[in-house]
Amino acid sequence: MGSVVFRNRVTVCGVPSGRPLVFVHGFGCDQTMWRLVTPEFERDHKVVLFDHVGSGRSDLSAYDHEKYASLDGYACDVVEICRELGLSDVVLVGHSVSAMIGVLAYHRAPELFGALVMIGPNPRYVDDGDYVGGFSRTDIVGLLDALDSNHLGWSAEMAPVIMGNPDRPELAEELTNSFCRTAPDIARQFARVTFLSDNRGDLDGIAVPTLVLQCSADAIAPDSVGVYVHSRIGGSELVRLAATGHVPQLSAPEETAAAIRDFLSR
Repeated sequence: MGSVVFRNRVTVCGVPSGRPLVFVHGFGCDQTMWRLVTPEFERDHKVVLFDHVGSGRSDLSAYDHEKYASLDGYACDVVEICRELGLSDVVLVGHSVSAMIGVLAYHRAPELFGALVMIGPNPRYVDDGDYVGGFSRTDIVGLLDALDSNHLGWSAEMAPVIMGNPDRPELAEELTNSFCRTAPDIARQFARVTFLSDNRGDLDGIAVPTLVLQCSADAIAPDSVGVYVHSRIGGSELVRLAATGHVPQLSAPEETAAAIRDFLSR
């Protein structure tokens, strides 16, 4: 296999002949965030995991500030990984910002993908007229400024907010540690690309079955955003999870896996 497998630390497991599920992690995370969900699918699917360049155990020397100045750079990597592995009829499971990266990958190479699963998607975080993304522009500027000035402090403050589930502090601790492992300059750029993006227009023209998984009390992707994404993608299915917070693959892996399994069984 080519250098893309090393660059993105691609891991393949499960049934070689099974329908491929490609799991794509969100900001500040890596492929280990899926470890509680993927065993459910390894018995009958080919499961593909990887780290975005700049995250986890990816090849940091491959990080290109110009390429990754937009989400499209990450989408190109997703397409390259799928092609390198010879995949088709891919079910792309994208968490948070990677739900939008998955949408961009689909538009780049629709022939590769057979379904999309979007966990906590948010195509635009900044409120805009009648559109409620969850943050004012002032909120986002403050968030990014805080990250610029104190990466570790920002991580310790934001991870519990993103994770939710204050009664389970070990979850927030894992997310905090994951954020802190990301190189500060890469985290700053990825955060800007994530929180200042507007991918609402990219929701049009998706012609594969799409599942939108919406958590309760999600500080990063409020319910109104899940409803919006569902309304923009024709024929999509919106499922509201009982799980709270923004990372149900850690806080409620059984419910998350069951919702994906139910979607794929139809």
